[in-house]
Amino acid sequence: MQESILITTSTSLEGYRVVKQLGLVRGITVRSRSIVGNIAGGFMTLFGGRSSIYTELCEKAREEALQLMMQHGRGMGCNAIINMRYDANDVMSGLTEVLAYGTAVVVEKM
Repeated sequence: MQESILITTSTSLEGYRVVKQLGLVRGITVRSRSIVGNIAGGFMTLFGGRSSIYTELCEKAREEALQLMMQHGRGMGCNAIINMRYDANDVMSGLTEVLAYGTAVVVEKM
C-alpha cells in the first residue's frame, strides 16, 4: 500500500510544520477526445447545458495529472505537497495538456 500524501492549495498545512522543502513536483498529461466523443460532445453543445462527455474527459485528465504529481513527490521523498495548482493549455486543436504542480515538502505533526 502506498503511503498517502497530504495535499493543499495553501502555502501551509495546519497542524503540521514544514521541516524540509524538496522543490517543485509536477504531473503532466496530454489528452484528446475520440472522434465519437467529439461528435457526441458537438451534439450536446447544440442543445446547451452541461456537457457530461467533456466534463468526464476533464476530470480524468486532472486526476491523471494529480496521480503523476503524487508519484513524482513520492520519488522525491515528500509526505506533503503545498501550494498545489492545476493548469491547462491547448497543445493543438483537440489536444489539451493538463498540469498539476506544487511544492514537495516533508512535514511533521506539531
